[in-house]
Amino acid sequence: LLLNRYENVTMEGDIMNRLNSGSHSIEMPTEAPKSKSFQAGFHMKQCGKKQVWCINDCCGITCAVFTYLLLLYGLFCVNCVMLSPFTEATMYDVINFFVFNFLVFMAYCSHIKAMCTDPGVIPLGNATKENIDALNLQPGQVAYKCTKCDSLKPPRAHHCSMCKRCIRKMDHHCPWVNNCVGEGNQKFFVLFTFYVALLSLQGAILCGITFYRCIVLDWGKGGSCPSTFSPPATTVILVMCAVEGVLFFLFTCVMCCTQTSNIMEDSTGIEQLKRESTGWEKQSWTGSMRSVFGGRFSYRWFSPFHDPGSTHQQGYKYTPLYNV
Repeated sequence: LLLNRYENVTMEGDIMNRLNSGSHSIEMPTEAPKSKSFQAGFHMKQCGKKQVWCINDCCGITCAVFTYLLLLYGLFCVNCVMLSPFTEATMYDVINFFVFNFLVFMAYCSHIKAMCTDPGVIPLGNATKENIDALNLQPGQVAYKCTKCDSLKPPRAHHCSMCKRCIRKMDHHCPWVNNCVGEGNQKFFVLFTFYVALLSLQGAILCGITFYRCIVLDWGKGGSCPSTFSPPATTVILVMCAVEGVLFFLFTCVMCCTQTSNIMEDSTGIEQLKRESTGWEKQSWTGSMRSVFGGRFSYRWFSPFHDPGSTHQQGYKYTPLYNV
């Protein structure tokens, strides 16, 4: 999914093909170049008065819808099978109801933000002679151009064949959120896996407790089973929910831990997979966490409604050219 072929751009404006020439480094200028703006060419779709990022991929959209359906099934199992009706609800039922529904709500919001947020795309068609000259490259310095989207590639950017764009600090393309996980939306992806792991764990535990209340305590005689469905139907529902809860807890827990580890190491999945040499000064684990989640540690780190803001002030630099 990655481009291994780049175009090497020199000061004189000569362009020649080069394979895997990532050994060269560029010290990007800090002044904004005097060049015209280019159309971003994002996958932007009109939604009311706003435009949102959206990838037209059938597989990704199917996975996203399937994710929503699984969350809805979890809501049904917990609210209608594992917890007592409101007229008979105890403190145990009330607490679990509000906690589980809150986690599902946060998971939905985090998923939507991860799916509809620009992951950090590079503008299309900005690899022109005018912009190349504006880089003010010194002898021995090179810049890289993606041959597929005709864009100048800043450090740590990679091309995604699904999004058909170069993505800043790209980690991977995730079909479950129908988007790349990159500089712009990594926080929301981590929050999505975090909340799904928590609600999956709670759902699996509630399944075990409900099994005990309904089966071990003599079904229908002790009067402790909260389900209003028949014993066979309740059993099937609980088994399916337990399997879903355990599998998704393990999967999302691993993803959340992996992403957090990469952030703390100031690395990405692609960089580790390709074993790319570090051509930038790595941040400390605290600085990297702050750049992804936004500012010092606070409740905002856990909120999908809080935009972490610009993360360009990092240990590697982007020329303003890449933001036109």
